[in-house]
Amino acid sequence: MKNKLTLKQALNKLKNNELSLDDFYADVKKSIADQNEKLNVYLTLDDNALEKAKAAKNTPLMGVPIALKDNYCTKNLRTTASSTILDDFIPTFESTVSKNLKKAGGVVIGKTNMDAWAHGSSTETSQYGRTLNPRNIDYLPGGSSGGSAAAVAANMCIASLGTETAGSIRQPAAWCGVVGLKPTYGRCSRYGIIAMCSSTDSPGPITKTVEDAAILLNYIAGHDLLESTTANLEVPDFTKAIDKDIKGLKIGYLYKDLKGLEEITKIFAEQVKVFEKLGATVEVVDAMNPKHGVSIYTIVQRGEVSSNLGRYDGIRYGKDRSFFGDEAKRRIMLGTYTLSKGYADQYYNTAQKVRTLYIKDYERLFKTYDVLVAPTSPGFAKKIGATEGQAMFGELEDLLLEASSLSGLPGISIPCYKDNETNLYLGMNIIAPMYREDLVLQVADAFEKATKWNSWRN
Repeated sequence: MKNKLTLKQALNKLKNNELSLDDFYADVKKSIADQNEKLNVYLTLDDNALEKAKAAKNTPLMGVPIALKDNYCTKNLRTTASSTILDDFIPTFESTVSKNLKKAGGVVIGKTNMDAWAHGSSTETSQYGRTLNPRNIDYLPGGSSGGSAAAVAANMCIASLGTETAGSIRQPAAWCGVVGLKPTYGRCSRYGIIAMCSSTDSPGPITKTVEDAAILLNYIAGHDLLESTTANLEVPDFTKAIDKDIKGLKIGYLYKDLKGLEEITKIFAEQVKVFEKLGATVEVVDAMNPKHGVSIYTIVQRGEVSSNLGRYDGIRYGKDRSFFGDEAKRRIMLGTYTLSKGYADQYYNTAQKVRTLYIKDYERLFKTYDVLVAPTSPGFAKKIGATEGQAMFGELEDLLLEASSLSGLPGISIPCYKDNETNLYLGMNIIAPMYREDLVLQVADAFEKATKWNSWRN
């Protein structure tokens, strides 16, 4: 089935005329038709995708079908952020990242389900129903980019784009057994992406292989005059990080003795040994306890949510605030409280100071180590319904990712283990200094090719 091709394989076959776009899209559309009702991955499909693909035949991405998380504004294609407030919203403009993607010849085949407004780590807060994990439909795909990760895992697209605020690319990638790359904050533009937490929101690729992530990042990254937090830096060719050995690199292993990880520590410690076999040095390192990140992220994110959701007042978008789901209401109320007079110093400003301590701690570690590794998530994917009555579900599932996101660092999650009984995966998170996506790609690619965990390589 042609929908099972990786991005790199598809581009090679299209370039060599070994694959027709008609056959390619027929297989992808059949996969969507066969699975979408059950998995609830796509909220909107573009019926003109094949025509657009044929018009993009002579571009770098050659018309390949790519799924987009439904918080990217797409001109003339419905964008909901999985909230019924935006049920009828059809943008008149394009997000910079999706514009860059289309300019390179990628075709948006559809918009994927997510936690409403990106509030959550399960896709269970979507007001259009939860998405299921294609690896095992009794389990959740993670979130908030759960639909984008599930689309890749189910071969319902060739690659996808998600967004991460504190785990929302890497955590669903881990739970669905795919690759998720969170670039450095500012590497990719936030313009036209429905804002959640503006100081950490980062768009990035979710793909079948590490090389596919590098290919997509080449085309979506870059400075944007419409978005002041983007870095005015030249975008390197990230594919040059592929197929490079890691001999001589120093790798720091984080959180080995952290309580609560007992279920997976033994498994993960075995996987870290792969780096030593490849010639790198691995050392267990002490870092700031990631549990502080739960409080910091909760305060900072809720505060920014209360500001960003203030625009959905029933005037611009047609539906009033009564259409907010329960999770959005909780976050608005808590955020407004922490920013209110008399409490901002006590909560928000203190959280920002501790956030700076995380940044300085990473700076200390990167003076010694090229990259840092840790499990992506505290465990395997959780069962359907696990979020019920759990107000802090997302923050606890993103426990190992929040500190690096708050610090703006690039990170990638790659499959590093599969439980044969449940068919569920564990992810390995690899982080590097700011703007060193090449390092996380280099190390991730080396691990991927030296192991059996990537289901598209074995």
